[in-house]
Parts: sequence; C-alpha cells; structure tokens
Amino acid sequence: MTANLFTPYKLNDTLTLSNKILMAPLTRCMADNDLVPTQQIADYYARRAEAGLIISEATIIRADGQGYPNTPGLFTPAQIDGWRVVTDAVHKKGGKIFAQLWHTGRVAHPHFFGGGDVLSASAQAVEGTVPRMRELVYQTPKAATLEDIKQLVNDYAQAAANAIDAGFDGVEIHGANGYLIDQFLHHDSNRRDDEYGQTPENMSRFALEVVDAVIARIGADRTGLRVSPGAYFNMAGDSRDRAVFDYLLPELSKRHLAFLHAGIFDDSMQFDYLGGSVSAYMRSVYTGTLVGVGSYSAETGSAAIEANKFDLLAIGRPFIANPDYVAKVRDGVELVPYAESMLAELI
Repeated sequence: MTANLFTPYKLNDTLTLSNKILMAPLTRCMADNDLVPTQQIADYYARRAEAGLIISEATIIRADGQGYPNTPGLFTPAQIDGWRVVTDAVHKKGGKIFAQLWHTGRVAHPHFFGGGDVLSASAQAVEGTVPRMRELVYQTPKAATLEDIKQLVNDYAQAAANAIDAGFDGVEIHGANGYLIDQFLHHDSNRRDDEYGQTPENMSRFALEVVDAVIARIGADRTGLRVSPGAYFNMAGDSRDRAVFDYLLPELSKRHLAFLHAGIFDDSMQFDYLGGSVSAYMRSVYTGTLVGVGSYSAETGSAAIEANKFDLLAIGRPFIANPDYVAKVRDGVELVPYAESMLAELI
C-alpha cells in the first residue's frame, strides 16, 4: 500500500506539496558548454512535474565549483535565463522545483575553470579521477582562507537569489556526499586549527554561515539542506564525526528550514558511530521535516513514512527510467527498470 504517499504535505505557510514523492537530484552532465540548461533539459523536468517536489540536478554556484563535465551553473545571466525556461515548463505542468546549490570543493578540477586553485577545508587530497573524464586526476586542494570562506558564503547566497530570479520555488543547499560543505563537517577532510576546525562548533560554522546567508536572502521557508552524517563517498569515516552532527542538526532545527534531506545512496548502510542508518540517526536528532532517500521503492518508502522514520520520500534513478513515476505508482502500473545506458540521453 502506498496511499500515504498521495496526500498533500505542508512544508510551511509558503509551500504545500501535492504528494510526498520528491524527485531526487540526479547529475546528468547535459548542459551546454556555457553550463546553460537546454530546452531538452526543460522538457525532461516538465515530464516529471507530477512529483510533489523536483530537486534539480546539482548546480554550481560559481566557476571553480565544477567537478564534472557540462554540469549547469547559476552564476551567469545566460544560466539564469536557461533555468527560467526550465522552471516555467515545470510550473505550467503544475509542479514545484527547487535548485540544488553545489560547490564540489576538493573534487573540482581546474580543467573546467581555466586553471587556478581547487578549494577545500584543508589541503587534503582525495585519490581518484574525474567521472566521465578519467584522464583528469584529482589535485591537492588549497585550504580556504578566511577571505575565501567569506566569499564562498556570499556566493551561495547570491546563487540562491539567482535561483529565485530564475523562477525556482526554493533551493536545496548541497552539504552532503563529500562535496565542499561536507568537507568542513568531517575530520577526514577538515584538519584546520582555526575557527573552522577541530571542535563540533567550529566544524559546523561554515555550513551554518551558508544556511544563514541563504535564509537572509530568500527565507527559511524556501531553504532546504542535504547532509551526510555518515561519511561514505570521497570521504573516510571517523567516529569523531558524530559529535559534529550532534551539534549541527539541533542548530539546524532552530532555523525552521523547509526540509533536511539525508545524503546517502543506500539507506540500509549501517554506521557504527551513528548507531545505525543515516535517516534513523537524523530522525533522532533533527526535529523538522526529514526527507528519506537511498534505494527505497514506493512500497518500502511508504512503510518508512508510516513508521515515522521520515516525512517525505525522494526517488532517484527510477525517475530516470520512468518520467511518469508518480502516475505509475498511483495506478499500480509496473515500472521500467533502470539501466545505466539510460544515462546517455534525457528521456
């Protein structure tokens, strides 16, 4: 039974979702060479507008945040105009869409932005190469200076304002999955000895400064955040990380965000230092609306919501294979299985 997925959900006084199924952010690498969303991208999102909320593919806040080819941006007039075509298409179908704001941090590559420093919390490199361009090897980042951090906070806030200008209903700040904000939140990547390192309060500082700056520009009711308390992607786990999120999540509860989104690929993963799964840990510490994600089906996600494990269900790859995912689930129609070959086109 999935009936509970099809009741409206009030995020706040500004936004009510028509159902509890969210389209999770899915990196597609199909913007043009100026990182502008195309008409094809607009059509792709419009076909999925029946989702209670679409969270866009990760969208870079400035040029040096790029770590994958042809990922869209939200920092030039052309990019803003391109996204306006997308949001108009989604709204014409009755949908809602948030922009996911992204800086990849130490997994950015100068190939994409004409040279210069790769920034992170500390000068701690991650091993590996750039997906889809394996000839590009990750570089040792520069530890962001205090001035760098101040500028990054301003750039996140400006990207949020640009998103509203482009017609988005709000933003999800990408603070998960081993990218820039997440790099400040884990001991593996944060070796700082200043006010942004060592203690839970200091390691949470950058994330909270970004959240507060975005809220100041567009309002808490239009601001969501994704976080990964369990290190699992381009990040080594450390039992000390638990204390960081034990501090961060209650602080976020005070800010009355639109939602907090679990950052995990498979929510069945267990983390000893979290005492279980990412979503279970987040539910125990965070008091606001929680979005669950990670290999759930409509049926298992519905059961998790019924059991109060989280409030909203984000679905990823099945939405690639099934533009009409919501209708199929509602009507009991069999889903098309996802296949890796589907990443090559926007259906």
